[in-house]
Amino acid sequence: MVSFLCKISGVSRSGYYNYFSSKSQERREKREKEDLIIKGNILKAFNFKRRKKGARQIKMTLEGQFQITYNLKRIRRIMKKYNIVCPIRRANPYKKMLKATKEHTVLPNLLNREFKQAIPGKVLLTDITYLYYGNGQKAYLSTIKDSSTNEILAYNVSSRMTLDLATDTLVKLMKNQRVKLAEGAFIHSDQGVHYTSPTFQKQVRKLGIGQSMSRRGNCWDNAPQESFFGHFKDEAYIKSCNTLEELKREIKNYMTYYNNFRYQWNLKKRTPVQYRNHLLHVA
Repeated sequence: MVSFLCKISGVSRSGYYNYFSSKSQERREKREKEDLIIKGNILKAFNFKRRKKGARQIKMTLEGQFQITYNLKRIRRIMKKYNIVCPIRRANPYKKMLKATKEHTVLPNLLNREFKQAIPGKVLLTDITYLYYGNGQKAYLSTIKDSSTNEILAYNVSSRMTLDLATDTLVKLMKNQRVKLAEGAFIHSDQGVHYTSPTFQKQVRKLGIGQSMSRRGNCWDNAPQESFFGHFKDEAYIKSCNTLEELKREIKNYMTYYNNFRYQWNLKKRTPVQYRNHLLHVA
């Protein structure tokens, strides 16, 4: 009977008996105990700062916060084994806001996708996204991101998509004392009506910086900003907020987490603030 079962299962007799030997069972029990310890450590990183993470984020958080090092293959194996599911990125359904009128001005693309220039405060990316929360309520988030460090330098939240959503973000950038703009700094956006507005462009000039725009209908020209919104919507607890004030508190908490505690693979496994300080130190 054993020979017959081994044959139809494609298993050798020696392999069958070896599997049920006392030594093999001891090895499996030992590995199971080790895996449970690793699982516990992974869950500590997975739930660190109440923000769920994928395998790379878990690896960097374990190293940066808990001084524990596992390779990615092991982390992914344990996550799969114990069904530890990371957030799933969704396609961004954000559409063009409005068509610019004749008085609005479209500016050339100065960036040309040269996002990583290793100079903090040189290339600033900005955009607006929508947020659904509570019982079908809708709000809008405007951000300004440092392209070299991925740090969010300023943001603004509103229940309306009016021009001051973008211009107030510029005001907050000016008030952020941690921001030091580099020589030749400019802000890059899409061709949305907020950014082609004479009011917005005048305010940019007051900051003493240049302005750049993506090519029409080309989201890749502002890809890092789009990527941030994707991660934000996956990781922030937006839908559970019932009021605009709750939403603003959650966004504030997330921005603190993102800038100071969210390690990023392409920042040499540092957080945005750590990477900004690193670039300033080596400059």
